[in-house]
Amino acid sequence: MEYIKGRGAQVNTHNRFLQHEYIIRDDFLNYCEAENEKVDTNKTSYLEIFPKTIINKVTSPDIGLFYSMNPYQGCEHGCIYCYARNTHEYWGYSAGLDFERKILYKSNAAELLEKKLRSRSWEPHGIMFSGNTDCYQPIEKKLGITREMLQVLLKLKHPASMITKNALILRDLDILKEMATMNLISVSISITSLSEETRRSLEPRTASIKKRLETVKILAENGIPVNVMMAPIIPAINNHEILRLVKTVAELGARSVGYTIVRLNGAIGRIFTDWVRKAYPDRADKIIHQIQDCHDGKLNESRYGKRMRGEGKFAEQISDQFKLAKRLYLKDVEPTKLDFSLFDKHQTNQMSLFS
Repeated sequence: MEYIKGRGAQVNTHNRFLQHEYIIRDDFLNYCEAENEKVDTNKTSYLEIFPKTIINKVTSPDIGLFYSMNPYQGCEHGCIYCYARNTHEYWGYSAGLDFERKILYKSNAAELLEKKLRSRSWEPHGIMFSGNTDCYQPIEKKLGITREMLQVLLKLKHPASMITKNALILRDLDILKEMATMNLISVSISITSLSEETRRSLEPRTASIKKRLETVKILAENGIPVNVMMAPIIPAINNHEILRLVKTVAELGARSVGYTIVRLNGAIGRIFTDWVRKAYPDRADKIIHQIQDCHDGKLNESRYGKRMRGEGKFAEQISDQFKLAKRLYLKDVEPTKLDFSLFDKHQTNQMSLFS
C-alpha cells in the first residue's frame, strides 16, 4: 500500500484481546485497483460513549500520585510514538490506524467531573487533562467538552494541569487567565522539534511548530505558567535540537522544560518500525538501534525509573544536554505551585440570600 498521508501509523496491528484478525489480501487490492475503487477512505469517525467516571487515579512512581481525566479516547493527532495507542485495544480497536481514525468522546465529562468533585469523599488533588490523549485534538473545536470541564474547575476553584500539542487551547484563554490569577492552572505545551518537516512526519495532525511557539508566548504573556515538554526524544530524529529548542521556548516565556526518551511498548513497536522504514528509509536501522541502546537492547521499556529516561551512554548524553540547557536558559525560573486551599465543593453560582 502507498504511504498514507496525514496519518502517523501506516498499519492496523492485531488487537491482542481479539481472536480474529482483519487482513487486507493482495487479491482484494488487485480487485480494487482494477475497478478503480479505494481500499480505504481514510476518514475519521466519532463515537459517543457514556462512562460512569471521568477521573482516574495514577500511582506511577515515575510521576507521583495524581489524577488524570481524558474527555476523548483515541487521538486524531496521530503521533506515531504515542504510548496511549495501546489503550485503544481495550475498546476493541487497533493501536494503529484505528487509534487516530476512531475517536470516542464523552459528552457527559463535565457533569461527571462536577459530581466527583462535589462528592463527600473527594479531597483536592492534582488533576491532569490529557494524561492519555490530547484534550484539544481537532474534534474539541466542535464539541467543547474540555471547555465545559474547565468551567467546572473554575466554578469550584479546583486546580488542574494540562498538556497539549494544539493551539486550540488559546480559545479558552479567558478561563485560563482567571484560573491563573488564583494559581489554579499550569499548562504544558508539547514541542518535539523546531522543524516543521519533522513535525509533519511525527505528528501529522497537530498544530504547526509556529503555532505552538506562538501559544507558549501568548500563554506566558497572560500570566499562565507554561512548561514545554520535549517528549519524546527520538535518537537520530530530534535529539540534536535540545539546546536550540530550550533556548527558543525560554525566550518565549516558558518557565520550565521536561523530556522523556521514546519507548515503544506493546503494539507500538511494530507500528513505529513499519513507519520509520517508510518515512526514513535511509536511516531507519540507525534510529531503531539507537532506541534499543537506550533500553538495554530492546524497543520497549516498562521498568519504573528507567522507562522515561532510559539508560546507557546515549541516554546519559541526552540527560547531560538537558542539564546544560536548563543551566544556561532557565536557571532563575521559579517552579509553579498550584493553590489547593481555595477549593470549595459547596461553591455555587447563586447569590447568597443575605448578601
